[in-house]
Parts: sequence; structure tokens; C-alpha cells
Amino acid sequence: MGDIDTGNGGDTGGTGSAGEDAAGESLLTVVIALVANALIAIAKTAAAAITGSASMVAEAAHSWADTGNEILLVIAERRSRKPADARHPLGFGKDAYIWSMFAAFGLFTAGSVVSIQHGITELIDPEPASDFGVAYVVLAISFVLEAISFVRAYRQAHAAARERSLHTIEHVAKSSNPTLRAVFAEDSAALIGLVLAFLGVLLHQVTGSPVYDALGSILVGVLLGVVAVVLIGRNRAFLLGEAIDDESRDGVLAELLARSEVERVTFLHIEYTGPDTVFVIAAVDLEGDRGEADVAAELHALEDALEQHRQVGRALLTLSDPASPPLLPRPRSLS
Repeated sequence: MGDIDTGNGGDTGGTGSAGEDAAGESLLTVVIALVANALIAIAKTAAAAITGSASMVAEAAHSWADTGNEILLVIAERRSRKPADARHPLGFGKDAYIWSMFAAFGLFTAGSVVSIQHGITELIDPEPASDFGVAYVVLAISFVLEAISFVRAYRQAHAAARERSLHTIEHVAKSSNPTLRAVFAEDSAALIGLVLAFLGVLLHQVTGSPVYDALGSILVGVLLGVVAVVLIGRNRAFLLGEAIDDESRDGVLAELLARSEVERVTFLHIEYTGPDTVFVIAAVDLEGDRGEADVAAELHALEDALEQHRQVGRALLTLSDPASPPLLPRPRSLS
């Protein structure tokens, strides 16, 4: 059976070595982001204390939120890789979405809300800043460290997107891997936030008005809020049981119908049970007339064949209702 395209741009899952390699890649991406954000958070906190800049305070809150989030994402990676057991026959893959959801809420509360609140406070009761050079140095160092983390996440996402002929951003949006999406989104927001903070500090220094610094803090908070809402929405979709895209489903249907023992398929549902892992449910009509024992053995053999695929965590097949209409793959577009 060929590769099942599950909308992950070639991400691999299941129990094979390919799935283990993908999980290891994601964990390394998160660890690199964790170390970078922890160093950045310490530097920004010191700079905020020295300069009194509202933008630097917002950036410090941003980085501490990111650091906490990366810890949650490490937990997500480790817990989602636990093997299935009798009480959890579909495994623990969705734990990744639960912990990633916690991380997204943390980004919203500890990053977005704090930054916006501090910016509004500075607008109402502005305080002058000083030692702008310290802020510039810390922002520059932070940009370099964030860029290192971002490049790591980008390379992982780009390699997977290229396998499926997707744009990298499109792959990140569709991917069932929440840790990769979170690191990619947070690092992107961090780089944009650093530019906003730099402009806020620069305009404060040039004009002497702390309003620009406060506005920089508010804009950073709004940016983090948008990213957090997007991440919360994607994790919610997978926790609810998001199915694979129609094109991929048609590909699986075509491969089932291509098997000599399958006469027709009347029901097919494939949904994510974790990062890069799916649960396949199908109702099939087998060729010929067979006894009950032979039918059971044939269905079990088909399930085993499906579960050999690197992205199929579990397959469940049953017999079709004779009155149910057959499913057929949709004609492929020529475009």
C-alpha cells in the first residue's frame, strides 16, 4: 500500500522508525526553542529593569511566556508518544493537543494580556526611559537567538512541505503536529515583535515621547493574542477529531478499491488521533461468498495491512450493508 497523504506534508507517525525520527525532530526543535527563549527572557528582563522601556517589558513578558510554553510543548511531545494500552486503545497522541492548548492559553494570558495591560498603563501614566543602548544590544542578541530557533523550525517544516508540494506556511497551518506549529508561529511572532519593540524604543529616544514605546508594547500584545487564538483554534479542531482532507481520503479509498479482495467500500472515515497518526474506519464488501470465519480472518488481515502503514495507528473494518451505495473517488482535477 502506498503512502497515505494525511495533510502533513510527509510527516510520519505510527510505530515505525520514520515516526520515531519525526518525533525526535520535533522534540529537538522544541528544546532549541526552549533554550533560546530562556536566555532571551533573562536578557530582556535585565534590559527592562535598566531602561524602564515599556516595549522591553512587553518583550520580557513575551519571552517568559514562550519559555513556559516550550516546557509545556516538551511535555506534549513526551506524553503523546506513550504506547497504547487497554484503557487507551487509540494511544495518547491527543495529549499533544491538550498540552499545546495549555501553551497557547499561556501565550495569550502571560504574553498578550500582560503586554497590552502594561502598554495601556504607560499611556496613562508614562515614565521616561534611559540607557537605550542596552535595549538595542539586547534586542539585537535576542533577534539572533530567535532567528536560530526559527531557522530550525522552518527547515523541519519546509522539508515536510516540499514532500507534499505545499508552501511551507500552508503545511504549518494544516499539519497535525502541534509542537512544530507552535514553535514556528511563536518564533515568527517573536521576530516581528522584536522589530516592533525596536521601533518603539527608537521613536521614544528620537522624539522623547514614551507614547511610541507604550504603543510598541500594545502592538506586541495584539500580535501575541492573534497567534494564540490561531493556535487555540487549530488544537481545538484536532481535539474534536479532525478528519483528513478530501483529496487524501480519496487516495485511501482508491487504494482500498485496488485490493483484489475488496469489491466495494460503502463507508470510510479517517481522523487524526495524534501528531501524524490516523484512525481508519471502513465498511467494505469482500469479493465472493465466504463463511463467517473466513470473512473475519480476511477483515483482520486487511486491518493488519493498513496498520503497517507508518501513519495508521489503528484500523477498524466491518462488512458493508448490502443496501448502502458504494463510495467512489472523485475525478481528479486537471489543474
